[in-house]
Amino acid sequence: MALGMRPDLVIFDCDGVLVDTEPISNQIFAEMLTAEGYRVDARGAAERFMGRPTYESVREVEAALGRSLPGDFTVWLEQRIIDAFLADPRPMPGVREAALALPGRRCVASSSGPRYLREVLGGAGLADLFERMFSAQEVARGKPAPDLFLHAAESFGVAPAACLVIEDSPAGVEAAVAAGMPVLGFTARNAAETLSSRQAVPFEVMSALPELVASL
Repeated sequence: MALGMRPDLVIFDCDGVLVDTEPISNQIFAEMLTAEGYRVDARGAAERFMGRPTYESVREVEAALGRSLPGDFTVWLEQRIIDAFLADPRPMPGVREAALALPGRRCVASSSGPRYLREVLGGAGLADLFERMFSAQEVARGKPAPDLFLHAAESFGVAPAACLVIEDSPAGVEAAVAAGMPVLGFTARNAAETLSSRQAVPFEVMSALPELVASL
């Protein structure tokens, strides 16, 4: 995006950007994987799998175990995370006000599934902010591949360079860069250096987002 150019489309990641689900999801994922013999704690689950589609993470775990996980593993994983979040919904502080203050149209492009996005963003009172919610299930490759972001841009008829991505994970930042899209890195769960080293412009709080976008 050229200096002074307003984005035509702002693409938000979901988990860790719009809603504070990462601690919940990493803990539950770690517990379920450990029960299957793949020993990992919440921190390790975050480091290995954060920002990536669950089906790709499951394939990696199955390769390490040398066997398949139960057929309903991902269904129960998603349901447990949804239930835990809806019991105590946590939208990121200031995210509604920040999103409404941004120029351009808004959508979500997430590694999570479509039902999950509807439930979690609905429960957090954020679903009305976005024209579309795109899931990694709609494309051949999830983040860090660029497919999901390019799919979102094409669906809106917007050139990649006229999009702006808001991400929080290394995989998500890498996907945006590979798509040719400028990306801002929210540092709630990852260090600024981790995201800036992948070409994201880091920011710490959602209230800073509108001014940061205006300065691009």
